[in-house]
Amino acid sequence: MAQTLRATFAATLSYAVAEQLSNQPAPLTAPLTTLLVVQVTLYSTLTTGVRRVVSVVAGVLLAIGFSAVVGLSWWSLGLIILAALALGHLIRVDEFVNEVAISGMLVLGVTQLASQAWDRVLETLIGAGVGLAFNLFLAPPVLVEPASESIEDLARRVRQLLLALSEELDAPIPVERAAERLHEARRLDQYIAQVDGALRQAEDSLRLNPRISEGLLARLMLRTGLDTLEICVVVVRVIARTLTDLAKRRRPDEPLFPAEIAAGLQDLLGHLGGALVSFGVLVTTQVSRDAEGAEQRLAAELDAAWASRERVADLLLRQVQEHPLAWQLHGALLAEVDRILDELDPEHRSRRLMDELDRATVQRHARFARLNPLPAFVTGRR
Repeated sequence: MAQTLRATFAATLSYAVAEQLSNQPAPLTAPLTTLLVVQVTLYSTLTTGVRRVVSVVAGVLLAIGFSAVVGLSWWSLGLIILAALALGHLIRVDEFVNEVAISGMLVLGVTQLASQAWDRVLETLIGAGVGLAFNLFLAPPVLVEPASESIEDLARRVRQLLLALSEELDAPIPVERAAERLHEARRLDQYIAQVDGALRQAEDSLRLNPRISEGLLARLMLRTGLDTLEICVVVVRVIARTLTDLAKRRRPDEPLFPAEIAAGLQDLLGHLGGALVSFGVLVTTQVSRDAEGAEQRLAAELDAAWASRERVADLLLRQVQEHPLAWQLHGALLAEVDRILDELDPEHRSRRLMDELDRATVQRHARFARLNPLPAFVTGRR
């Protein structure tokens, strides 16, 4: 609702400004441009505005060039559409490729070509300028909270799946039931795509936003956190695959594991799920919101998980020595648990975060160096 009111007010304002500056009786291009430019985030507003203006100017210039050679006919119209679409892809205006052709067609069809053409450019500039100024003075919302909630929800979904898997370890499990759990793990991939979309919006809302002083750090914390959870989801899917393969090797009345091993695995998977939730809370918790407490809870869950893992490893080793059947799957199960615990380790995460910060800093310096047209001896750098 708030975004709807923002867009309505901005479009109306741009129309009022265009009425004063344009020679057209109904300068609708200005509010249309504003509606396209006023996006949810300031970063997308700026990038969209630039692409919109470039596409309109390219279409107008192309139409002026065509008008000097040919008039309006069916074949010239087709030719200008072809040239405009090709030009739009060449200058990489993304979703505004069609705008190049639209501007060219509208301008080519008017009688007072020069006046109409540059009035359209002026209206586009007014619309883009009003949209950008509107978001500069009324900063758009920061969308970190929805992305944070999505990341935490993903961690809780993985925990629920681990708990569901653990509940079936001490009972006979039909292969079909084990396969259903595997399909549940695969469906988490679809949810990851939704979380990634929410995170991309949050990253855009942090760029160039005057409300945020450390936008880069916040973006990288969320992004690296989601990357880690995505890896863990893949490993949990492999765990479900391993348990499905074990179910295929059991008799219909035989449980997946003996009671003692099943109890140890249930404890291990419970702590593993708790560590995933604690990790999700940690990566979405700002410094002012007890990040230290979230890190302590994660460390406690990881310590408990490692202790459970060692007990389960001893139990599995004794079983393999007595009954070596399916020892490869038992070893694979432990290796998969180790991978998740390693991914959730705070030191591992700190190294990844620092690497991403260093990479982002290098990229930023490289962009600034390309934008600086002055040679080093002029600026005094050596």
